[in-house]
Amino acid sequence: MRPRLAAALAAALLCLALPASAQEVEGAEVALRLQDPRIQESSGMALSPGHPGVLWTHNDSGHRAELYAVGPEGRTLATLTLAGVAARDWEGMAAGRDDRGRPALFVGDIGDNNGVWPEVAVYRVTEPARLRDATVAAVRYRLRYADGPHDAEALLVDPRGNRLYVATKGLTGGGLYRAPARLARDRVNLLQRVARAPPVVTDGAFAPGGRGFVLRDYQGAFVYTAPGRRVAAFDLPLQLQGESITVSADGRSVLAGSEGPDSEVWRVPLPEPVAARVAPTTSRPPPAAAPGGRPAPTGGSRWGAAPFLVMAAGALALVAAVVVVGRRRRP
Repeated sequence: MRPRLAAALAAALLCLALPASAQEVEGAEVALRLQDPRIQESSGMALSPGHPGVLWTHNDSGHRAELYAVGPEGRTLATLTLAGVAARDWEGMAAGRDDRGRPALFVGDIGDNNGVWPEVAVYRVTEPARLRDATVAAVRYRLRYADGPHDAEALLVDPRGNRLYVATKGLTGGGLYRAPARLARDRVNLLQRVARAPPVVTDGAFAPGGRGFVLRDYQGAFVYTAPGRRVAAFDLPLQLQGESITVSADGRSVLAGSEGPDSEVWRVPLPEPVAARVAPTTSRPPPAAAPGGRPAPTGGSRWGAAPFLVMAAGALALVAAVVVVGRRRRP
């Protein structure tokens, strides 16, 4: 997304203003660090549907049309280059299936800072059975919002039916839009609004099994069991520009990433009552905490005990609005 300077600056100022204890999220830990110097703006992330322990990510606009497979230690294991594709403003990705039921990756060219593009695109590639550098063919799906152009950064695929969703952004609230059950290649697919979304959604992901999904912004995440049915919110570690999230394979935690070189990917547990509702029914609960261990957070407070954080968020929205209006008034 360009410009994101206001949001990134506000996030950095929040990190400086908050005491160390307020910056910590109980139970959160760094899962890995993206070590590839080519990954400068990790703007979307998805768990590999065919290679356990592997994360896929991609850069924002201004970079090559490449997907990076990252191993558990943060090293890039393979790079997929999408043949004949230009990454206009890649903002999100999700895992799903192709037409033959094979594991596939979807990447959304859905960024539209000024809200002017008559249509956006999503590309689908079949995930290779063997992880190695390759140039791969991509299927392009054209999409259009039923109510006019929107800026968006979150792309989700429901694993129950391989249906695609996009969460848009808006200063007074975003929207969750649903694509047709079957995407057409030969015409534009219409995105229909089905629910409200938080104002500044930067990514989202379904839990394995499709029992729920998560949307994130720069400070935290929101858990839904269905469009419009929010059941919890919880804090995420403050990051320079947190723009990616995916749900773990067992559905009991999220992985949250950020733009920036050598960026960290955090593992954050879902509040336990929420995890029980969205985790796959075949997953097993985690072992009980050792004696003396602290319980997982309940997610009852979205902002914690720091009211000035709310004021800072308001200032962020105001600055972002000034930036966007200023850009739109340029000839």
